[in-house]
Amino acid sequence: RGWRRCARAWGCRRYAVRRRKWESSSELPSPPRAGPQRRVRALARRSGLSAGAPAHPSWASMRPLTEPEMEKVFSKLHSFIGGNVKSLIDRPDELYCFRLQKNKVYYVSEQLVRRATSVARDHLVSLGTCIGKFTKSGHFRLTITALEILAAYAKHKLWLKPAAEMSFLYGNHVLKSGLAKITEGTPANAGVVVFSMSDVPLGFGVTAKGTTDCRKLDPTAMVCLHQADVGEYLRAEEEM
Repeated sequence: RGWRRCARAWGCRRYAVRRRKWESSSELPSPPRAGPQRRVRALARRSGLSAGAPAHPSWASMRPLTEPEMEKVFSKLHSFIGGNVKSLIDRPDELYCFRLQKNKVYYVSEQLVRRATSVARDHLVSLGTCIGKFTKSGHFRLTITALEILAAYAKHKLWLKPAAEMSFLYGNHVLKSGLAKITEGTPANAGVVVFSMSDVPLGFGVTAKGTTDCRKLDPTAMVCLHQADVGEYLRAEEEM
C-alpha cells in the first residue's frame, strides 16, 4: 500500500516495478538524493545566503588590521612592553606586520605573507605567531602564544620561587609568599611577564600592587593577577 504513495510523491517508476519487494518488507525506500544544485540552494536558504554567496564569512580571510583593531592591539602590547612596540615593526633583520585570520591576530614577516597568498583562504589555518584574539564583544586579549614576544621585550618582570611555580602553572594568582623578586619601579595594574628563578618565561599577568607596596604586604596577599601560563598548552590544547 505504501508503494503507490511513494511512486506518486517521488514520481519515480522504478519503485512501482519493485512492488512485491516493498510489500513484503516493512521498510519504505529512501527518497531520491537531491542533485548538487538543489543541495546548494537548500543550504543557502538555511544559512540565509544566496546561492552564489561565498561559503565563509568576510572575516574568515586573512587581511590587515583596521585602524581601530590596530589601536586595540598596540594598546594591549604597550601595557607589557612599553615603547618596544616599535621594535616589533622596525626590525633590522626583516619587515614584520600584523594580520587577522578569522578572529586571531598573527605577527608575521611580510615575506611569509607573500608566500601565503598561494594557499587557498579556506585551507589557511595559521600564519606566523599568534599573539591574541578578538572576543565576540570586540575586545582584544593576548594569548599564551605571545609569551615569547612579550618575554623578549618585557618592560616589567616578576620572578617566582620554585615552590610557587606549580600553583601559577595551574592558573592561580601569585601571592606575596611566592614572589622572589620583581622589577624595581613596577607600578600597580601594569602588565608583567612571570619568570622562574632560572629565567624561563612561565606566563604573564597584571600586577595588583606596585614594587613599593609589595614589601609591606602579608604573605597571603595577592601580588599578580594571572592572565595566561604555559600550562594552557595542556589544559586548553584543543583551543590553541
